[in-house]
Amino acid sequence: MAILELKNIRKSYFLGKEEFPVLKGLDVSFDKGDFVSILGESGGGKSTLMNIIGGLDRKYDGEVIVNGVKQADKKEKSMDEYRRDTVGFIFQSFNLVSYLSVLDNVLISLKMTDLSHKDQIKKAEELLTQVGLIEHKKKSPNQLSGGQKQRVAIARALANDPDIIIADEPTGALDSQNTRDVLEILSDIAKSGKTVIVVTHSQEVAVHGTRIVHLADGQITSDERIKTAYTTTETPREFKTKSLSFSAKSRMASQHFLHNWKQNLMIMIGVAIGLFSVMFFLGMGNGAKGYMNKMITDLANPNVPMVMKRVSVDEKKKNKDALADTQQVLGTNSEKTAISDDLIKKVEKIDHVKKVEKVFDVAPIDASVTVGKVKEAFPEIQTWSSVNTASSIKVGHKPGKNEVVIPDTLAKKWSKTNWKNIVGKTIHVDYKLVDKNGKPVSISQDLKVSGIVKGSPAQNPLTMNFASTSKTFAAKNVVSDANVIVPTIDDSHNVDKVIKKIQALKTDDKKDFVTFSLSTVLKPINTITSIVSIVLALIAGISLLVSLMMIIATTYMSVAERTKEIGILRALGARKGDIRLLFVVETVLLGLASAALGIIVAFIGEAGVNAAVSGLLDKYNIIQVSVSAVLGSVVIAIVIALFASLMPAGKAAKLNPIEALSND
Repeated sequence: MAILELKNIRKSYFLGKEEFPVLKGLDVSFDKGDFVSILGESGGGKSTLMNIIGGLDRKYDGEVIVNGVKQADKKEKSMDEYRRDTVGFIFQSFNLVSYLSVLDNVLISLKMTDLSHKDQIKKAEELLTQVGLIEHKKKSPNQLSGGQKQRVAIARALANDPDIIIADEPTGALDSQNTRDVLEILSDIAKSGKTVIVVTHSQEVAVHGTRIVHLADGQITSDERIKTAYTTTETPREFKTKSLSFSAKSRMASQHFLHNWKQNLMIMIGVAIGLFSVMFFLGMGNGAKGYMNKMITDLANPNVPMVMKRVSVDEKKKNKDALADTQQVLGTNSEKTAISDDLIKKVEKIDHVKKVEKVFDVAPIDASVTVGKVKEAFPEIQTWSSVNTASSIKVGHKPGKNEVVIPDTLAKKWSKTNWKNIVGKTIHVDYKLVDKNGKPVSISQDLKVSGIVKGSPAQNPLTMNFASTSKTFAAKNVVSDANVIVPTIDDSHNVDKVIKKIQALKTDDKKDFVTFSLSTVLKPINTITSIVSIVLALIAGISLLVSLMMIIATTYMSVAERTKEIGILRALGARKGDIRLLFVVETVLLGLASAALGIIVAFIGEAGVNAAVSGLLDKYNIIQVSVSAVLGSVVIAIVIALFASLMPAGKAAKLNPIEALSND
């Protein structure tokens, strides 16, 4: 029964417009159980005929009919399926994949079946046992002799249980003993019911089969049967063939990736340096921003705004300009800046305001503080509120009745070594304020030091208790109403919303308040820091472009080095998409490995720098690599790898399998 029929097969090659006929109208059929030797000299068209039978060459005239189906009517995907399902190739030069073990070479075909991985390994081991190589399954091809390599190729050809075995000069590179062994195996294959077609120029090899077809100058000159075809019995296949699964492609990609680990490591280092630099500079930006925020928020709470009376007569002035007008007269604590209880109640009624505290912020005249034997001028008096933070106090606590918090430079003038002991001691302050009649009045107080903050009198005001200070002012006929109020807002997300509502409050169509919040100071600082860190990261990212070029060049080199492997995979039934994805997956593995290396280096660098400067920054981590930067680096690495793989992978997929197989 004919499994394969060739009808009037013609094939020509062209050099320019000149035609060179290779096959000139061949008519031949092949039966199941036949061991057919196609005998002829080199250049007679034998290999071209094999490529046509094997579905590698579709540019011919005539008909190739397999099991009653015309091959010319099939689409490319169907031809891939034909090579997986019907044909098994045995090549003269073995065409084993060098970086795979003997077992993995046989598994290539089995990966294109629906067998489980466990069953694939079992089947591969059975085939290696059949060809006498089971004890060599873990070896690489370069550790085998020529005869052993050919037997591995035979095992691979048999793996998908094809109906037709095509062997192109299978003994051409073997000695006499290995030739006999291989021919014996091919005979056994034919006896099992398969059709074996051997291309050879050796009469000795040809007579080993059941039939000899002489091919000369592109024509069949004789067709001689020397033995009866072997009896065949139909046995159902144990599995179905399919395209390479993603897991199979991933495994092959990882195997080649590990095989070329030295070359890949150099690329990984290049990409990792770029990713590390990007993460490091972004982390430095985060740390610098956080450190500046900490320095400011340690002194005052940015989520608690300061509210003052609006004195500007120009209602169109923005808050920033109107605030400057208020601050010019604020220090005098005149009635013009005093905030009445009615105005305070307006603020208390605003949504999200939990409480409102009264504050004095005044710039006294001829102010001085006497600490022991030292007399020091100071520019400003404030009263404690929620604007101040407990963390700003280095020693002691916030001021209570008739108490004061002083800067540490003032405390150190009391004692350089035991300056902390000033807490609980009494100091004397003298200053002048303008009373309700516009006349200066002198105020003299003895206050107990309750706490110490960092700074100097020129930078930090003396911070007192509001109730005590209000009584002192009232006793001297100084306006005792607060000139600043401090609303506590329930959530930081509501600060801006509440500030806008406060700025919108009006009495007789005139705005009541101006506001100041540290968040308005922090925003431009944070913005500038972010811009600087991003610019530094972008500059560092230039190295990623270099890495991109390296990956593209390396992938192109890999395609060139693996051209024969691509041809082997296509001959075994792999699709163009399988080849493309094989290179893409390997390049993505390279990207992920580079990202992992870059992340490890970034965290090592972070730990090292933070440890080195910890003492200078009060144990603050100046480098803070964020989770988003880490995830972003992984995404960048994958995107770079994908982009770098597109052109080389596309080139690999488009390679002509016949030309790929002939590549040295």
